[in-house]
Amino acid sequence: MTIAESKIHSDKITAEDQATLLLAKQRMEQVGWAMQGLNQVGNLIEKRLELLPKKQQQWLQKVSYKVLYNVVRANLLSMKNDQPKKVPLNMAYKAMVTTSGAVGGAFGITAFAVDLGLTTKLMMRSIMDIARSEGENLGELDTQLACLQVFALGGKTKHDNSLDTGYFATRIALNAAVKGSSTKLIESLLVTSSSPLLKLISIVASRFSIQVSEKFVAQAIPVVGAVGGASINLAFIQHFQNMAQAHFSIRRLERKYGESLVRKSYEGLTI
Repeated sequence: MTIAESKIHSDKITAEDQATLLLAKQRMEQVGWAMQGLNQVGNLIEKRLELLPKKQQQWLQKVSYKVLYNVVRANLLSMKNDQPKKVPLNMAYKAMVTTSGAVGGAFGITAFAVDLGLTTKLMMRSIMDIARSEGENLGELDTQLACLQVFALGGKTKHDNSLDTGYFATRIALNAAVKGSSTKLIESLLVTSSSPLLKLISIVASRFSIQVSEKFVAQAIPVVGAVGGASINLAFIQHFQNMAQAHFSIRRLERKYGESLVRKSYEGLTI
């Protein structure tokens, strides 16, 4: 059942659901950047981001697009929806991503693209796992798009000027990119380059590349090594798991109360 098809069961959100909404807003908006967990090297990363050559920035954007494109196709073909709703396996995915980061950190920047591809694939599976735990149907186009949208979420950052960073404004902008699309996501990815879903991936990649750039410059710091690479990846997946948990809990409340009431309540909350 999609959000549009859902029935509104109440005109007032319960105290318990208000608490869920508040936590979601805190997760969405109290994030300075994807690597907040690495604040001990935050200033150094900020300075290196500003010094990244334009050619390298363009390369990171291309890598981000290619990784998202391949990951979306691979994961949505293999992730099953027939499993019962259960608590998402966040810790298992963190462990796998951390291991990838340790290996990538040991080999340095030369292994960056490989590490990013594996890390993003695991993150997408974790995002879909969280979506399923919140009652989403992974076989529906709306859910598939919502999973992809998570990579465009991330709080406020001075390096991001590609989209409004407000949660609902970001969703509206991303939904506009695929307006009128009615086919399955995988089917759309197999057709022409003018597919609206490819346009969506491009828009999401422009946002995702902000966090990718932060990861890149963090791993480029000489003292990082294997331990630092693992820590960076842990912060990376923690960030996107938080975004996914907030995103899909909000969507669950929208199915229960309707989009209008949830958005009004969300925007009225003070954090």
